Amino acid sequence: MISYALWSEAGGVGKTALAVNLAAAHRRHGQKTLLVDLDPQNGGASHHLGVDDERADPEVDNLVRHLIDRPKGDFSDLVRETTHGLHVVPSHNMLDSLETNLQRAQEMEQDMGGRFVKELQLRRVLGDAGVPEEYDVVVVDPPATGGQHVYNAVAATGNVVIPLELSPKGEQSLYGLEDTVSNLEAEVETEVGVVAVVPNKVRRTRVRDKYEAALNELDYPVSPVMIPVREAMLNGAWDARTTAFDFVSNNKRADREHDTLRAFDELARFVSAQYGVELTEADLSADEREVVA
Repeated sequence: MISYALWSEAGGVGKTALAVNLAAAHRRHGQKTLLVDLDPQNGGASHHLGVDDERADPEVDNLVRHLIDRPKGDFSDLVRETTHGLHVVPSHNMLDSLETNLQRAQEMEQDMGGRFVKELQLRRVLGDAGVPEEYDVVVVDPPATGGQHVYNAVAATGNVVIPLELSPKGEQSLYGLEDTVSNLEAEVETEVGVVAVVPNKVRRTRVRDKYEAALNELDYPVSPVMIPVREAMLNGAWDARTTAFDFVSNNKRADREHDTLRAFDELARFVSAQYGVELTEADLSADEREVVA
């Protein structure tokens, strides 16, 4: 199974849009894909895909109840299938208090003589639900801030895809990236695989040249493509609560936006290749090939 979390310490790097469209690119190649939205912020991946209608209902079952071992039903009942063919575990307002809920659950378990490792609860829930056997790809989208959302996402997947802004601010993150990953490994007490470092929201094609040396110095795989800024397309997809692929296929869009879809597709191929899985154009239907043509 291909599993990874989208992770960046910095906000505003386009992490959620990348998570949604990268997951969509996997699905378009016939990979059964689960997207887990661990971001408590309103307007995340669940909103993007139109499955956030119950996030404010305190009575519904949700992922946090499962993480603290107080579920109201089966994990499979949490999963929503979107019109884009993606399976999504939606965000819920209980994620705002995830740290507190996990701490209380740990204390209760310890009082009864048990063992409860806060950072490993998403791994437990996904394993118990048979997700590794059911899905080809699992993508987890936590918030940019640290804490248990990120620790659970990384401990469950073991791997990260890191969107990176190519800017003076992003350059600081780039040079400190290896130390940052080491610190994350210390928190989750496991080795973290970096599947891809992705230059994202790039405004000029020549901007990568400025940071080429720093990117080449990384010991991590760097995406062969940059994801350009396409605000009209991505904002349109957001407003329509759909993926960029479906938005472009349903609207007459410029060639440069097809270039962006090809970049998402190539990135999905690159990520899959890190797991020994080859995706080819033959995996796509004729209509899907036309979208990225």
